[in-house]
Amino acid sequence: MLKELLDSKKCFKLVCGAGNEDAVEVEKLVALYSAAGCKFFDVSAKPEIVDAAKRGLQGRKGFICVSVGIQGDPHVRKAQIDYEKCSECHKCEEICPQKTISHCKVKQIRCIGCGKCEQVCRHGAISFVSESKNLNEVLPPLIEKGIDCIELHAMSDDEIETFAKWACINNHFDGILSICTARGKLSDEKMIEQIKKMLERRENYSTIVQADGYPMSGGADDFKTTLQAVATAEIVQNAKLPVYIMLSGGTNSKTTELANLCGIDYHGIAIGTFARKIVSKYINRDDFLTNKAIFNEALSIAKNLINTI
Repeated sequence: MLKELLDSKKCFKLVCGAGNEDAVEVEKLVALYSAAGCKFFDVSAKPEIVDAAKRGLQGRKGFICVSVGIQGDPHVRKAQIDYEKCSECHKCEEICPQKTISHCKVKQIRCIGCGKCEQVCRHGAISFVSESKNLNEVLPPLIEKGIDCIELHAMSDDEIETFAKWACINNHFDGILSICTARGKLSDEKMIEQIKKMLERRENYSTIVQADGYPMSGGADDFKTTLQAVATAEIVQNAKLPVYIMLSGGTNSKTTELANLCGIDYHGIAIGTFARKIVSKYINRDDFLTNKAIFNEALSIAKNLINTI
């Protein structure tokens, strides 16, 4: 059971990307990291992506979490380019960690909404759009397929939508739920207050709080990159809530060491950007799942990362 994995306090969660709707990539990522020992996978809330993750497990034991969000949350938005403003400098293509942009066109299924392209565009040609989803329609087919957790990305000060979607998730699913939250638009006190309200009708230790220090920022492997993840987890820990604490947002191979130095009593670490980056040159190969030598090279890298937890 997922609860037993969290209770072990050695939970490694692979984040394939809430906005990553590339079924081929998701299957490869799950195949690799499940072979390396990962048992918890975060994927986009689409039936075909859940199917891809299950194929990737190849019969191995694994727990699947689907992620949903509210309007404006960076995890569920997609980049778009205004071609009248675009100068075709290609800087967005160079910086995109998902290799989503080619010839100044966005391959929407691969976009994870990280915002790096917007940051380097000097002409204001890039903006983002969030697709509004009715969870009453989205969740039932996913639950029917057999998922183990639902995560709500609640990085917003829009409490009306946050609590409405949280209530909807609770009405549909009686398993473990996850709240992915950060301090970006909330003060420390407001973040904890919001979490407490969301826990009011939840049983103790039936909820994960994913402390997202700096969402989708884990490209580098140093202490500074993961500092905010540890700091956010400490705020949650100090609130003494009956929840499982998961570190995320800028997480890398240094996260465990820094969290232990800071006395963080966490239950797991969720790694997305960094975990995908270190194996990307292998994953992007068409023969990845059939070339044993290539797969094993990537497997060694994935195992090394998991062993840091």
